[in-house]
Amino acid sequence: MISTNDARLPQVASSMFFQYNAALGPPYHVLVDTNFINFSIQNKLELVKSMMDCLYAKSIPCITDCVIAELEKLGPKYRIALKIARDPRFERLPCSHKGTYADDCLVQRVMQHKCYIVATCDRDLKRRIRKVPGIPIMYISSRKYVIERLPELGSNQF
Repeated sequence: MISTNDARLPQVASSMFFQYNAALGPPYHVLVDTNFINFSIQNKLELVKSMMDCLYAKSIPCITDCVIAELEKLGPKYRIALKIARDPRFERLPCSHKGTYADDCLVQRVMQHKCYIVATCDRDLKRRIRKVPGIPIMYISSRKYVIERLPELGSNQF
């Protein structure tokens, strides 16, 4: 007998095995937020190189149309960030929704596809991403990229 309370629980992805996300693996796909690009410029960090230094593996930065639109709206002060976001090494992800609020777009995307690492320095977005199980967060601390919630692969993992 299934109670009505069970119907409201979110479906857990089959890739989640004992809270370890098996869908994550090199090359890592990193969803990049607007402020992460801006803080990287302020801290003089080259995105692709710093991601590889942090993850010790190939990483593919992914930029959604919303992030590009947000950077375009910010004007000429952020033209360097926009130039970095349009780098051909970055994977461009099209958005099908209305509006250009990138935070909602990123949260919705990681809830649908649990194969991303989210790179952000935004406290509110970090708080929202932490509620989604199995999604690691990349942020900047003491002039380098740091990853949160990426499990170490040890012998006791499987």
